[in-house]
Amino acid sequence: MSTDSLGTEPARTARENPVVGANGDQAGPFGGATAARWVGRRMPRREDARLITGRGRYVDDLNPPGTVHVAFVRSTVARGRIVGLDVDAAREMPGVVAVLTAAEVNSPSHQFWQTMTGPQSVGTPGRVLADTDVRYVGEPIALVVAESRYLAEDAAELVDVDIDVEDPVVGFAAALAEGAPRVHPELADNIAEEVPTADIPGFEERFDTAPHVFTETFDQHRYLCVPMETRGVVARWDPWTRRLELTLSGQGVHEPRLFYSRMLGIPEDAIHVTMGDVGGSFGQKMFPMREEHAVVIASRLIGGRPLKWIEDRAENLIGGGHAREERIEIMVATDDRGVLLAGRADHLEDVGAYPYPGNGSAAGSAAGMFPGPYRWAGPGSVKYTGRAVYTNTCGRCAYRGPWMMETTGREQMMDVVARKLGIDPLEMRRRNVISREELPFTSPSTLVYETISPAETLEQAAELIGYGRFRREQEEARAQGRLLGVGLSLYVEPQFGFGNLSTEAATIRVEPSGKVNVSMGTGSHGQSVETTMAQVVADELGVPIDDVRIVQGDSAATPYGPGTGGSRTGAVAGGAAHAAAALMRERVLGIAAHMLEASPSDVEMVDAVVGVRGVPGGPTVTLAEIAGLAYFDTDALPPGSEPGLEVSRRYKAPLFMFSNACHAVTIEIDRETGKVDILRYVVSEDCGNMINPMVVEGQIAGGVVQGIGGVFYEHMIYDSDGNPTTTTFMDYLVPTAAEVPDLEYGHVVTPSTTPGGHKGLGEGGAIASPAALVNAVRDALAPLGATVNGQSLSPDRILEIIEAAESATADETPS
Repeated sequence: MSTDSLGTEPARTARENPVVGANGDQAGPFGGATAARWVGRRMPRREDARLITGRGRYVDDLNPPGTVHVAFVRSTVARGRIVGLDVDAAREMPGVVAVLTAAEVNSPSHQFWQTMTGPQSVGTPGRVLADTDVRYVGEPIALVVAESRYLAEDAAELVDVDIDVEDPVVGFAAALAEGAPRVHPELADNIAEEVPTADIPGFEERFDTAPHVFTETFDQHRYLCVPMETRGVVARWDPWTRRLELTLSGQGVHEPRLFYSRMLGIPEDAIHVTMGDVGGSFGQKMFPMREEHAVVIASRLIGGRPLKWIEDRAENLIGGGHAREERIEIMVATDDRGVLLAGRADHLEDVGAYPYPGNGSAAGSAAGMFPGPYRWAGPGSVKYTGRAVYTNTCGRCAYRGPWMMETTGREQMMDVVARKLGIDPLEMRRRNVISREELPFTSPSTLVYETISPAETLEQAAELIGYGRFRREQEEARAQGRLLGVGLSLYVEPQFGFGNLSTEAATIRVEPSGKVNVSMGTGSHGQSVETTMAQVVADELGVPIDDVRIVQGDSAATPYGPGTGGSRTGAVAGGAAHAAAALMRERVLGIAAHMLEASPSDVEMVDAVVGVRGVPGGPTVTLAEIAGLAYFDTDALPPGSEPGLEVSRRYKAPLFMFSNACHAVTIEIDRETGKVDILRYVVSEDCGNMINPMVVEGQIAGGVVQGIGGVFYEHMIYDSDGNPTTTTFMDYLVPTAAEVPDLEYGHVVTPSTTPGGHKGLGEGGAIASPAALVNAVRDALAPLGATVNGQSLSPDRILEIIEAAESATADETPS
């Protein structure tokens, strides 16, 4: 036990617990149960063999015979009327197959709603290409189809677009100003979504009677998903079979199939969607966007030839979907010890012109998560309101943890309040964090936490970072004029189980050879689904992992699933894999027991061989022999048995599932240059039983790196005319390996109530890291009296903050 974490409460370090699978916990074959061999192991990702050797298969690798290529003509202004559009020169260019505009592509019958959000959520006027006006820089106006991408781009430059420029709506103030121009003239105003003020009896009195009330506003700038692989699609409409063949870079195949069935008015079974390897998404590819719509519609208009579009990097930065531009005002009431008595948050989001999905707002989800891992003062102690506004900028997409502003704001507020009360931020959290003894705990937003461990992760992170020791080093450094800081961020991460996100299915087929094929509706784009789901099935079924193959990314070969996203794979898809494998094991053992003349309860399967438990060296039968009987000698099956070895199970998830973590980071700021050096970064994570700790840590690392990029490097800047000014990697900076520290991990294991005890964690690293990093900067600059409530914190911005603090100090110094 250690007291180095500061204060009198000792740190509690949790270790990785062994995860016991269906086969028990004792080695043997057939002399006893066998330990879990795959789940819980740090196994190399089976995907890596092809990916790191350049053998992956991406959309751009596809060139079916007869492929033609697409390039878009895009708006160069943020808002204006299209008064002229001349495509004749482009159409006459040799090698051009077609030039299509809104007149050919747009249709009033098109439907634009996603299955997850439903038809009622579509807020923006439905259109594929700009028609009479343009509403953001980069909006597609026309598409050119040509024999090569080079020809298509050359022809696109020949399209003459005449736009009568109008004043754009850029930023919160412009969108909400009285008499502001409407981004969408069809709508009454620029409000995309509003989370109304809840009527909570006695709420205001909590602030009126509290010993302390603090109010602060926090801003977060616009930054982007920036996947390695940009968006891409190959679409072919077969006019003879009247079928659409579609390959895309996405997060699943079944949602695009449903979407385009609605959009085109054709049956789902007339659409076949596939996806291969995907070079990242982070939410950007969860739903097809307007460019994909245009390519699909164009393929139907042209017919017979595959159409291919690969987004270039400039297109991705300008029009691929933006995120994170938000503001939150938080009011907190506390007692003298810093105990949270009441909280109010007012959340403002910029969702651009054409957000995806729905109206782009995440305030509804943020409202539920805002209380976080703290107890507050019970029901009625927290109120959350929100507004999302349309602007003449690129629309928002679902970036990893889209509701994360609740954590970004709340965790910064914890530090602000702690400093004003003279309490260390770690101690402030200790006095308010939910303890294990309080579970199940109902948050002020009525969410019920059953299997979380925020107090444990807080203590583990504090011990791993050496919090008390760092504070002592910091005091010595400050005496020397150095700027050292430490930041914490504590959060609860939800995995949603509502609507079409609530279920996943797995279909397992044991081949006559004894090999195992598992078909799932997942759509891996970096989550290691091929590895982790194989681990689950191999353990539950009792076969070598090399015998298990995961099939995904084919709408004709896999059961329906919403795709991979929302941190659902481990808990929901894993639940389906567990259930299907358990059913298959039951069927296999029933047949094997009949073959061995034993009771099903007395046999077990180890490494695809079934024997009688407790009889080492006794008779055995292989899974291949069992499969041969099931397929080819069905009269020898047990009476009443179904021929074959094929099973399907669909898992229904709880409405909400929760994981949690604590991030801790130490930094040093160069006072002369404003550069931030990250000294150490620690994450203590509880995602339940880990399927593969290496994958868990990889997912955490990816999110943390995105947070580092967002806070210190990445910034999509629009000028007052609505022009994006950071449109290449020369000015939109992303962190490289040189800027990212070695991350350190601690694991607390609290199994969930889902099959296997797994929880989701895919978004947590990106949710918690910005607040931890900003808090560290705030802490480092505290001796200067600096105010740090906004991002991005580039070196020049930090220098501005330092200079402003020094100027204010000079002004206050008596002459």
